[in-house]
Amino acid sequence: MRHRGEPDCVPTARRITPAGHGLSVRHGTGRPDGTKSTIRSGFPPLPKPGNTVRLPASLAAMIAAHDIHTPTKVHMKLQMKVRTMAMAVTATVLATAVQAQIKIGLVIPASGPLTQYGTMIQEGVGTAVEQVNAAGGINGQQVQTVVFDDACNPGKAPGTANRLLDAKVRYVIGPVCSGAAIAAAPIYDSQRVVVVTPSATSPSLTSGMDYHYIFRTIGQDNEQGEAAAKFIMEKIKPRKIALLHDKQSYGRGIANTARKLLSRAGAEVALYEGITPGGKDYSDVIARIKNAGIDFVYFGGYHNEMGVLLRQAKEAGLNARMMGPEGVGNSEINAIAGPAVEGMLVTLPADFAANPKNAATVKAFEAKKRNASSAFGLTSYAAAQVIMDSIKAVGDDTQLVADYMHKTTFQTPLGPTSWDAGGDLKSFEFQVFEWHQDGSKTVVK
Repeated sequence: MRHRGEPDCVPTARRITPAGHGLSVRHGTGRPDGTKSTIRSGFPPLPKPGNTVRLPASLAAMIAAHDIHTPTKVHMKLQMKVRTMAMAVTATVLATAVQAQIKIGLVIPASGPLTQYGTMIQEGVGTAVEQVNAAGGINGQQVQTVVFDDACNPGKAPGTANRLLDAKVRYVIGPVCSGAAIAAAPIYDSQRVVVVTPSATSPSLTSGMDYHYIFRTIGQDNEQGEAAAKFIMEKIKPRKIALLHDKQSYGRGIANTARKLLSRAGAEVALYEGITPGGKDYSDVIARIKNAGIDFVYFGGYHNEMGVLLRQAKEAGLNARMMGPEGVGNSEINAIAGPAVEGMLVTLPADFAANPKNAATVKAFEAKKRNASSAFGLTSYAAAQVIMDSIKAVGDDTQLVADYMHKTTFQTPLGPTSWDAGGDLKSFEFQVFEWHQDGSKTVVK
């Protein structure tokens, strides 16, 4: 049965060999450089060498209406027309093979207040893809990245997912933010789209969901919260703690985790409160923190709000040390907070760029003036790597790719990388860093 969109071709192609003229309509799958290609995404596979080409029905009818073995002038003209049309068919199919690409969608905030996180993902994925393409691609095909903007907005995430499906993209790196990832994940998983997020840390993305196609190359908030709570209790040893969050999935989730772990460790959480995301004035909550004698503040959220909190706390004479999760680890916070950013504490993925085993990868980043030490530079590189390595191993089939990822341990810049049944990493390391006014950071031992 002919599928919608398939050319109007006869069920079986005829081999055309006019007597005395040596015309044989055939083609193989080889490219000029000797590589082979498999046509997917709705195109039929190229015939193997020696097989006949499928001809349009109109051409087949023309052939059937004439005895092309009779060497008359009329028939010779017909033979030339047949030759021309057959060559055009072959050229079209071969051109399709040359242009075939494997598409990976980058679902990132290309607009809105969190675009720098999207830039981190583009740099990491871009570096990995460039290296693979320079080495010949995957099984003869080049890899193409396509950006889809969800602005880190849970309300926009489902629409973004549907646009990606319409574009026939079946591999995704992202979404970047937990709220958007949670909102879009059911669509991706039900449509067998392989998703690897290098940055969404909320346990709610995968907990109890039984997804098969959703993975991440970063740890969860409970792991990050544990690293933060341990550092606070062992290194800071504050008298009173304030826990603030931005009322969103990511920020509230990490603050709740920290609250539970700190309370379990015997810390006094004197204030637990949500603040309005995107706010420009948090002087009221800062006044309450100051009046309560709080000497340590942990904030669950992103750099915009943290920058305002730091600046206004300094202006109010609040000397409490402040700490946040990887969402505040963005160089733009320096412009918002100014000198008040000095000494901010932040939990981030371990400094994988400092590992000597990653020297060549870091050099590839630096050659393009990219930052391998950014919060998600190497987690996004690893996300691209595991997708491309899997396609190379089992072919461009998302079910096979997901199956392979679930059962395989990959060697990535993060170290040995493998997942549990829920798509969460079996191990991941967060570290505590001190942020500096010049935008640099140092690991706190």
